[in-house]
Formats: sequence, structure tokens, C-alpha cells
Amino acid sequence: MTAEQLLAIMPLLILAGGSVLLLLTGAVRPGGYLYGIAAACAAAALIWSIAMPADAVMPGLAITSFSRFFSVFLYGTGLVALLLAWEYNCRRGITGEEFPATLLFALTGMGAACAANNLVMLFIGLESFTFAFYIMVAIERRSEHGGEAGLKYLLNGTLSAALLSMGIALIYCSRGTLRLAELVAMQVIDPLFIAGSCLVLLGLAFKLSLVPAHLWTPDVYQGAPAPVTALLSTASKAASLAALLLFIPLVESWRGIHDIFWMLALLSFVSGNLAALLQRSIKRMLAWSSIAQMGYVALSLVAAPSGGRPAAVFYAVMYAAAGLATFGAVSLLSGDHDRDELEQYRGLGYRNPAAGAALAVALFSLAGIPPTAGFMAKFAIFAAALRSGETSLAIMAILTALVAVFFYLRVVVTLYMKSPEGQPDHAPPLSVAGMTALAIPTLTTLFLGIYPQPLLELLKRILP
Repeated sequence: MTAEQLLAIMPLLILAGGSVLLLLTGAVRPGGYLYGIAAACAAAALIWSIAMPADAVMPGLAITSFSRFFSVFLYGTGLVALLLAWEYNCRRGITGEEFPATLLFALTGMGAACAANNLVMLFIGLESFTFAFYIMVAIERRSEHGGEAGLKYLLNGTLSAALLSMGIALIYCSRGTLRLAELVAMQVIDPLFIAGSCLVLLGLAFKLSLVPAHLWTPDVYQGAPAPVTALLSTASKAASLAALLLFIPLVESWRGIHDIFWMLALLSFVSGNLAALLQRSIKRMLAWSSIAQMGYVALSLVAAPSGGRPAAVFYAVMYAAAGLATFGAVSLLSGDHDRDELEQYRGLGYRNPAAGAALAVALFSLAGIPPTAGFMAKFAIFAAALRSGETSLAIMAILTALVAVFFYLRVVVTLYMKSPEGQPDHAPPLSVAGMTALAIPTLTTLFLGIYPQPLLELLKRILP
């Protein structure tokens, strides 16, 4: 390996080495300080990715501006999730080395998936971080729903892995190669290749919680610890979107790909928003909401020829900021049990102003209300859909987005316009780490809502 290649993959080595170091150190002396080491490793990988922009191609990996952007994005998301989990897990007695080490392992898999240049590495990266989430979802053994959520995620994830591996095998049988660049150059479409591609797309639909591969999402989001849900709903979705963007050029010449994304988008944002209307659980409402939000991402891929891909990634960044803030507020406002029922948030906007404000801003963004990033993200996607001639689908998306405003604002009304009588405040005080973890996504949401152009221009340059 050359020095340039070593410099390029150093963030992955830092994260993988940090994960091993945490496992060894925690076996000797467990404690909350392990989260500090994990946060330092994530921050080091993040800073290295920004400060040392080296391009390199090696077996399995291609470090490019595309992979570096997603790496910075994902490592930053992981760092915020670590800050949220630090005090949350200490309150719950989760002080071992397993959680921070597994989280760093998940970030390693995400980084590898974004930099993959063949289908085998893409599969390894995707399944690495998915495997890590199997552990983190069920890590709280005293939880009533944690074990059930972990089992459901494992069973559905195993089916997704089987679909992905079978699809990759069929593509190899059809083309005789697994290199993405070589597969893109082969424009001949045959039934075996179509069958393999459809299986891969279905496996990725599971990762993105797109209908019909979505049924695991509400139960897993509700049963997992809130910081895990924060990372699962944001970073894993962004890494899966990066994998999908790497795979799409293989099937662009197939006319059926448009119809597949069209149906995935329609079913996801309609069923997700309608189901969210019925929820009284905050985490289940946000789970169904995430299904709808990924439907808007699929809509942007339908409109890919008209600037849909930059809009899709911008939407993923917006959703990550809002997701970290919403589930972060749930984490920091929860005591021995997650504060999950809507009625438990009565008057909290006044009793916990910082967490309440962060939650309200994030919900405004998810609803697409200016001047938040959610408004600009939805505008970019709907504009791309209209430019590409997808008028009927765009109108349906706009109507369902208007429906979604109701259940987002219902939480804000509960925070600020309902009396807290009968709802004693058991929320712990916010620490410096917690305040930082809320401030970063909240400020990002407001900044991208006011000044989104630099990020959109960057995405237009780096996307394949």
C-alpha cells in the first residue's frame, strides 16, 4: 500500500483501531470515560477527512470527493450520537465498552460502504453497520421492548442481507464482474441482470425503510434506546442512500428503474404520513414520519435527470439534523424510561427551554416550515420533480406534506400550549455534552434553511 492510499483510508483505520482499543480497555477498566475515547476517535476521523483530502483507488475502495463528503457527514452524525448516548447510557447503567466500540464499528462500515468500488465491498460495508445496529438496538437488557426490537430488526435484516447477496450473485452471473466502473460501462440489459438489480434495490429499500420493506421501523424505533434510534434513523439512512447512489448508474439505462422508484416514493410518503397521524407515541410517530421522509428521497431519484440527486442528499442532511435533534431531545428529557407518550410533553417547552426549543425547530424542519432546512429541502425536491414532468407525483407529495404538518405541530402545541398539570417534571438537567449535541443539529437546521446554496453547489460537483 502506498503512502497516499494509507493517508486516504486513515479515518477508517482510526475508527476500526478505536473500536478495538475500546474493547481491550473496557475489559480491564470499564467506565463512562470510554465514551470520551470514542468521541475523540470519531472527531479525529472527522477532522482527518476534512484536513487531508487525499484521493486514492485501491482494491475494494475508492476515496473520492463523494466518499469524503459522506464520511464527514456520517462521522459528524456519529459524534453527536455519542454525545447524546454518553449521559443517557450512564443513567441507564450501560457503562461497558460494548456500546461505544460498536458505534465506532458502525461508523467504519458506513465509511467503507460510501467508498466502495465493487459490489462485494458495498455489501460488506452495508452489513457491517447493520450488524452493529443489531447489538445497539437490544443493548439495554432491562428494557421491556429492547429485546423484541432487536429480534425484529435481526430477522428483517437477515432477509435483507439474503436479498442483497443473491442479487449481487445474479449480477455477477450476468456480467462476470463486480467492479462498479466495469458494470456501468456495460449497457446491455438482460433478464438475469434485471432480476439481480431488483433484489439489490429491495435490500436497499429495507435499509431506507421504503414501503414495502418498512414494517420493522416503528417497532425498532420505539424499542431501541433513543440515542440508538437517533443514529439509526439518520446515519444509517444516509449511508444507505450513498450506496444507492453508487448502484443507480448500473441500471440507469433500464427503463423500469423509473417505475420502481415512482412506486416506492408514492407508497412511502402516502402510507408513512397517514399512519403517523394515528400515533400517540413520539417515537412511533417519528418512525412513520421517517418512512414518509424517505419517500421524498425516492421522489428525488425519480427526478434524477432534473437535479434530483443533489436534492436527495441535501434532504438526507436536513433529515439527519432534524432526526438528531428530535431523538436527542427525547434522550435528554428521559429519565429511567424514555419519555415517549405525547402527553408526557405537556408544558415541557417552558420547563426545559433548551430541549423544547431544539425539538420545536426540528419538528418545524420536518414539516417543511421556513426558515428551516426542511423547507428548502422539500422545495428542491418538488421543483426537481416538476421540472422532470412528474406533476401528478409531485402534487401527491405536496398534499401529503401538508397532511404531515398536523402531526408535527401537534407536538409543538403540546410543548407550549398545554398545561403541565398532572405531568411532574422528571427530566434530568442538561449537561454540556447534551447541550452541545442539541445545539449542533439545531444550528445546522437553521443555517441550511437560510443559506443552502453552498451545500447544493458542492453536491452538484461531487455526485456521480
